[in-house]
Amino acid sequence: MPSLKDLRLRITSVKSTRKITSAMKMVAASKLRRAQTAAEAARPFAERMERMLGTLAGAMAGQAGAPAMLTGTGSDQVHLIVPVTADRGLCGGFNSSITRATRLLAADLLKQGKKVVIMPVGRKGREALRRDYGHLMIEGFDNLGRKGITFPEADQVATRITQMYANGEFDVCTVVYNRFVSAISQNVTRQQLIPFPVPAQSETVDASARAVYEFEPGEAEILAEILPRNLAIQLFRSMLESQASEQGARMTAMDNATRNAGDMINALAIKYNRSRQAQITKELIEIISGAEAL
Repeated sequence: MPSLKDLRLRITSVKSTRKITSAMKMVAASKLRRAQTAAEAARPFAERMERMLGTLAGAMAGQAGAPAMLTGTGSDQVHLIVPVTADRGLCGGFNSSITRATRLLAADLLKQGKKVVIMPVGRKGREALRRDYGHLMIEGFDNLGRKGITFPEADQVATRITQMYANGEFDVCTVVYNRFVSAISQNVTRQQLIPFPVPAQSETVDASARAVYEFEPGEAEILAEILPRNLAIQLFRSMLESQASEQGARMTAMDNATRNAGDMINALAIKYNRSRQAQITKELIEIISGAEAL
């Protein structure tokens, strides 16, 4: 049974921990507001860009001269997976949900006889996947967005992916990230970036129902210019969503930790008071017994 001194030290230690987790919760809450605003602001542009490209790509799909980022390489043997995680922990299941989804996707592709390449964005994802899939990993990106995700950082990742695709290092690229819903909810999302997925409705809509456009320059030239930009935009959006989800998960995790620390302090205080009362009672009994003996 721990002594009263041990219990006092334990209570003091847990109180210090509660102060730290409470401070981290407030910091995460302040960062969450900015990250959530940035993520929600990026959604309309990214969705409209994807919709516009879907309409344009639907008319070009299967035609000669279409860009490689639209038509693909003609094979789907090599898959590049880009998991977007955080550089730090203490954010609940935020990082583990992404690494779990990446493992499932990689295992499924390997089972089909495909080749998998993993390029992690975020230190935690790289460290978590290194044990099982270290031989499939290439150098990724760490320390992005320390003061908030910027478009040049996303463009840096997109440029690397574009170069790899131009060199024939993969056939299909998929990004795995957490889509922000609320501070307590994030959805793991898998989005194919290369080749650009043509929406199903673009293939089924009757030609007479489509609007007629004249392009200058031609559709192929426009797609060749816009598809790499769309890649950077979609990556920028996924990184913003991931950052907002990280701060929401961290705020929730630190709130739970603060509550748990409070419950532990209460339980230790009760145990301390009971031990102290038992010790005082024992001393009183010894004093009374000694007085009666005299």
